[in-house]
Amino acid sequence: MGFFTGLDTEAYDRTYDDRELFFRIARYFEPHKKRVWSAIFFVVIVSIYGASVPLLVSRAVSALEGTPSMLAISMLSLGMTILGVGIWGANWARRRLVARLIGDVVSALRHAAFKASINHDMAFFDEFESGRIISRITSDTQEFAQVVQLVTDIASQILLVLILLVVLVQISWQLTLALLLLVPFVAMLTTYFRRLARYVTRHGFRVLAKVNGAIQEAVTGISIAKNFRQEAAIYADFRDVNEQSYQVNLRRGFVLSSIFPVLNVMSSVGTAALLYWGGLSAQQNLVTVGSWYLFMASVDRFWFPMINLSVFWSQLQAGLSASERIFALIDAEPAVQQVDNRSIENTGVTGDIVFEHVSFRYNEQEQVLTDFSLRVSPGESVALVGHTGAGKSSIVKLITRFYEFQSGKIFIDGQDIRTFDLTDYRRQLGVVSQSPFLFSGTVAENIRYARPELSDAEVEAVARQIGGGEWLETLPEGLQTDVGERGGRLSMGQRQLVALTRVLAQEPAIFILDEATASIDPFTEMQIQEAMDLILARSTSILIAHRLSTVRSADRIIVLENGAIIEEGNHDQLMAQGGHYAELYDTYFRHQSLEYIESAGRHKADV
Repeated sequence: MGFFTGLDTEAYDRTYDDRELFFRIARYFEPHKKRVWSAIFFVVIVSIYGASVPLLVSRAVSALEGTPSMLAISMLSLGMTILGVGIWGANWARRRLVARLIGDVVSALRHAAFKASINHDMAFFDEFESGRIISRITSDTQEFAQVVQLVTDIASQILLVLILLVVLVQISWQLTLALLLLVPFVAMLTTYFRRLARYVTRHGFRVLAKVNGAIQEAVTGISIAKNFRQEAAIYADFRDVNEQSYQVNLRRGFVLSSIFPVLNVMSSVGTAALLYWGGLSAQQNLVTVGSWYLFMASVDRFWFPMINLSVFWSQLQAGLSASERIFALIDAEPAVQQVDNRSIENTGVTGDIVFEHVSFRYNEQEQVLTDFSLRVSPGESVALVGHTGAGKSSIVKLITRFYEFQSGKIFIDGQDIRTFDLTDYRRQLGVVSQSPFLFSGTVAENIRYARPELSDAEVEAVARQIGGGEWLETLPEGLQTDVGERGGRLSMGQRQLVALTRVLAQEPAIFILDEATASIDPFTEMQIQEAMDLILARSTSILIAHRLSTVRSADRIIVLENGAIIEEGNHDQLMAQGGHYAELYDTYFRHQSLEYIESAGRHKADV
């Protein structure tokens, strides 16, 4: 099975047995019991009507043995017409009910899968590709929908088989017994194909998720690819994964399409044998010609649902594989565990943050913090500085509860951070990431993202707190400017201003900033600093600083190395010590100082 290389399960995947899956799926149908029973009623009607067709034709054949009257012929023709119309009407009603039922169930299933996804912590999205998660919510639920439609067909076929068995036994129990001797062979083949079908369909969904992931990554990173002229490389990677998808689905299609011809051959051989034995019985007057015809017509209608049941069973495995992947996503355990749901919405947060002997690692090989302790007082602004990998971002991720720490405690206002209701707690946090993310829409819509109740006038009032609103004049349509996908129509500086204004509107108790490293013009930098000063004056602030102005504006600077605090103090104190901070200053910050800029200007003039 070399085609399936690289299609490993996700860490949160699990195996469910068929019984567990059926009961789990049934719970999604419980709210629609009336519609389910109505669908079952029409399934029964369709099956009864279907089984009545050979009975009616048999009567016609028996009538033709004598001298049938025109009335008898007319009545039989009318009966067949009414039967056909009845089958069509019952099928139409059944499919209409089932279509609405499936729509409601799949909608609920997608809601559950999406809700489970967005409630997972950031560690989940760091570990697993977003394209594969999307595939489970979209493609797998669609596959499940198609299979639910098949389930109603299976129910109809099963009922039809049971009715026909009763009819066949009444005609000739000997021939019926011979027919039933062939059923175990069909069952054995079905069991074999069931296992194989589950295997190939599971891998089919995995490779589809892999294709979705490759497309999502390529589209998201297309600007970088174009910058480095790597369109051909992206296409080559997609071609490889698409070729794997082709091979996997080719094998899947071969497996799923093989069962029908195999069972059809078996049914043809069985029918031929029954035809021979039935013909001998009719010749010996053991059964009438009409009864012989009824038996053969019923056998044909018996084999058709039996074969369909086998084919549907393999397709049912596709639906079970899809539901298995959906439920695995829903049931995935979050890494972040809260021990209580204490509400803080009314009391609020003052911003007293304490790390007490905290140890944290991303995995067994990547220890970040060891026995780490830190106190940030309410209203204090603390700048975290250090080389890449020193632990700055990890501290922020623990405060926001995006990741779980392994030992120690973190307290907010003297309360264990694990006891808070996460939704309430995160309302107290204002976070601006290094690359501010903006949603498609206008600047105003992005500013009011944290507080949807704000009016346009209130949004504008908040925006004009920064430099009297001069930065709005640089936007083509002011607050109504469309930011584009991910804020792509705005410059990095403008995106930062929108993100900071969003935090201003939110008025959080704790402000967390992972400052952008991109260079911006002096006018925008001045306004960004003004926005930050407004926020810093109102909240406890944790700043991952990349600008000298941000470092100097902080009340305290924490110098980190390998997850430990090695120095702390304000800018002047740390520079006087001549330690690690002084080295960082020379490496990262000195070129931003006014003295350095003036010195560089004088040197350039002398040259």
